[in-house]
Amino acid sequence: MSEIEVRIADWYGDNIDLRRIREAVFIAEQSVPPELEWDAEDVDAIHFLALEDEYAVGTARLLRDGHIGRVAVLRDWRGMQIGGALMRASIHKAESMGLKELKLAAQVQAVPFYERLGFHVISDEFLEAGIPHVEMLRVSRPEQGA
Repeated sequence: MSEIEVRIADWYGDNIDLRRIREAVFIAEQSVPPELEWDAEDVDAIHFLALEDEYAVGTARLLRDGHIGRVAVLRDWRGMQIGGALMRASIHKAESMGLKELKLAAQVQAVPFYERLGFHVISDEFLEAGIPHVEMLRVSRPEQGA
């Protein structure tokens, strides 16, 4: 496997890759209805792409209010810490924007993944697109020392 690069994507310029990944993961694999996958927030969101040799294999988005979502990695690239790289890039960008609290709606099966990144569950389980989810929160702590 080559090195994975994560970069900020352009919703318009990278739209084909962003859609290809999200359609494969959410719509094809998880049966999320297309009308629930695509929303008006995509235009203003900060999108991230994970690339292997310039081929887009994962994506995530950060909303201006600190919500992270649409984290998706193509099946053949799972288990290679790409999701973690996408999340770390999202967290770093959010913190650079001065956001102290980050929220996300996690699929229940992914809770341990997000907990390793400092998120904790703040809601009861609920269904979103027919998939069990929980709300999670990560609070940035001020730098120690200095």
